[in-house]
Amino acid sequence: QVQLVESGGGSVQAGGSLRLSCAASASIFSANAMAWYRQAVGKQRELVARVIGVGGVSYADAVKGRFTISRDSAKNTVYLQMNSLKPEDTGVYYCNGVYDTAYWGQGTQVTVSS
Repeated sequence: QVQLVESGGGSVQAGGSLRLSCAASASIFSANAMAWYRQAVGKQRELVARVIGVGGVSYADAVKGRFTISRDSAKNTVYLQMNSLKPEDTGVYYCNGVYDTAYWGQGTQVTVSS
């Protein structure tokens, strides 16, 4: 059983920045992939950013150039740096880790006002 705990969400005005953290109870480098998803009210959960294996990274088109996913092996933590935030980035952000199975964090709310 792997536990993922997100933090760093909050409310910010458009154009602002936030950094989300996901602390894992197991080594993040033993995961097949670590990712951030988000879900807005009334919408399906969607992939925001993913890092795979030794470092392959991918982003949703909507966040390319604004968001950056990174890892800190010493802290077993995955980060999502979010810059130039837009109101459409509002939602609950979830950390996802794929080990023997997929694990999810409890989510952290991000609210971007115009």
